[in-house]
Amino acid sequence: MTEIFVLLIFLYSVIIHEVSHGWAALKLGDDTAEKMGRLTLNPLPHLDLFGSILLPLILALTRSPILFGWAKPVPYNPLKLKHPARDSALLALAGPTSNLILAFIFGIFIRFSHYFTAFQSLNPFFLIIVQVNLVLAIFNLVPLPPLDGSKILFYFWPNAKLEIFLEKYSFLILLLFLMFGWGLISPVISGLQFLFTGIP
Repeated sequence: MTEIFVLLIFLYSVIIHEVSHGWAALKLGDDTAEKMGRLTLNPLPHLDLFGSILLPLILALTRSPILFGWAKPVPYNPLKLKHPARDSALLALAGPTSNLILAFIFGIFIRFSHYFTAFQSLNPFFLIIVQVNLVLAIFNLVPLPPLDGSKILFYFWPNAKLEIFLEKYSFLILLLFLMFGWGLISPVISGLQFLFTGIP
């Protein structure tokens, strides 16, 4: 039961992440995602069979310490953006920001649940929402393609050779990071969880 709840929270958190990209694009002048029907919380337009369902389900059922997956990326047209380089970085930032906001909101529920006895029984579920969204936010800010952090990195530090190299070997580098680099971001995730919820 817990695994299914984790999977559902992961799925909708990823969808909110992607919709936030599209919403930010719309605000910055690009209506591509809106015209393609991607500014919706209906999961069907966003689902990737393997990345959204099969892989997260396998990881959840095997109680993997890492939950990983993806939805179909929300498309955008940089030619419609007023400032393509800057706005592309802002679009990238919108996804992790939405996950941080969700984590903060449910963290507040946990912090003040002692004032509302009826909420206390929901704290374990709220904590899962916080944890899933913190993982999504911080992991996506890692500056490796195709993660959002790479677009932010290359806005502040344009480097064509580095970008080509990371794009070329992105799958291998990302796989190595998942295997050996998780310890670099887990303290950040734990620190934010304590800050938002008071729970170490």
